[in-house]
Amino acid sequence: MTAALAVAAVDLGAASGRVMVGRLGPGRLELTEAHRFANEPVRLGVTLHWDVLALYAGVLRGLRTAGPVAGVGIDSWAVDYGLLDASGALLGNPVHYRDARTDGLADRVADELGRERLYGVTGLQHLPFNTLYQVAAELGTPRYEAAHRLLLIPDLLSYWLTGEIGAEITNASTTQLYDLNRRAWAAELMVEAGIRPELLAPLREPGTRIGPVLPGTGLPGAPEVVAVASHDTASAVVAVPASGPDFAYISCGTWSLVGVELDRPVLSEASRRANFTNETGVDGTIRYLRNVMGLWLLQESLRAWGETDLPGLLRRATQEPAFASVIDVDDAVFLPPGDMPARIAGACRATGQPVPQTPAAVVRCVLDSLALAHRRAVRQAQELSGRHVDAVHIVGGGARNALLCQLTADACGLPVVAGPVEATALGNVLVQARAAGAAGPGLADLRALVRQTQDLVRYEPRGGARAWAAAEARLDGEG
Repeated sequence: MTAALAVAAVDLGAASGRVMVGRLGPGRLELTEAHRFANEPVRLGVTLHWDVLALYAGVLRGLRTAGPVAGVGIDSWAVDYGLLDASGALLGNPVHYRDARTDGLADRVADELGRERLYGVTGLQHLPFNTLYQVAAELGTPRYEAAHRLLLIPDLLSYWLTGEIGAEITNASTTQLYDLNRRAWAAELMVEAGIRPELLAPLREPGTRIGPVLPGTGLPGAPEVVAVASHDTASAVVAVPASGPDFAYISCGTWSLVGVELDRPVLSEASRRANFTNETGVDGTIRYLRNVMGLWLLQESLRAWGETDLPGLLRRATQEPAFASVIDVDDAVFLPPGDMPARIAGACRATGQPVPQTPAAVVRCVLDSLALAHRRAVRQAQELSGRHVDAVHIVGGGARNALLCQLTADACGLPVVAGPVEATALGNVLVQARAAGAAGPGLADLRALVRQTQDLVRYEPRGGARAWAAAEARLDGEG
């Protein structure tokens, strides 16, 4: 291994973006935040957009603040994209995945193409905002007709930095336009959906060197941009500090991505009906997981209350009675932005449960319900994949939430290892380091370095399996 390496990880989330500097050496893996900036969607008329130019400006500011680095890697959320015309110019701001343009359309397109066939080719969970349905919503529009290329968000920003076109494979696998078995774009499927296959850029693997940043960016040292695992969950899974294969992971933030790591996809009918997804990971692995709504319900509740003292709320929530009310966090009513406490109250009334009367009671309802969703997804992942799980790793921002981590351990009846919080940025940095020869060659080597250098907290299950089973039965309408 080389003596030292400094690289920049650009990590873009649904609420904010940041540029982190990673420094690596023998037994050393450190992160420093160089710059953080807001990611604020913009509604124009009836359409909700990402302000991608503001994001790019934030990235440039962060990279200048970071100082000289050898490399830059970009990861972000999945499915959303920008369209470029033949000159390479952006055709309007990308549309936000929470926009309503695919309402009703996604089901119609899935039925026309055949849900079983779609799953057999792409292996993806049916979600109304998958890229397939978003592009289908654009067909026939002037923007679509003028489009020459479609680039997912990290690939779009990499293009602006380097002038090089490409599509990183872990994010491509989230689009429902990617053939999981052939590891190529699903051209035949796209043609049947009315989508031009030539819109999609050539695929590239994590660790591929894209090119040096363009002189006009004004970045010091002309660092090289590297294709990392550009789907943020794929980067986070790289940094799961597991010491063997028998683990489940929960990449927990706005969404909870709950699953196991496999060598091959699970494409059974039972898997499709359970709405599990197969996404490509680093080194040809499969991220077999289910999307759970995650801490979005808590985030939107805090926004509605104007509350900033989350630690205080969590302390009060620990004193609230368990399972006073539980909700299905994956109900579509909770997907759009808005008054989340009112929607939670409505869901409780509709199911004949007590309505939480205080913010602390709402928080306890959300966290009990989220732990139940984690319990179900971990159990189903094992049943459907045949992979036994000895421990659950919670990475990402949710690893800071001690109450959620303990409730998840209790619900699953398994130890929970919480951390690292900065798993996505660490995975981004580790893939860059490996490409530069500054980290070991295998995923096991990268994860060993995470275990050696990062703070982890272990939560043991406290029992109460019968109470959790009863709460789950009540949620299912059986109690």
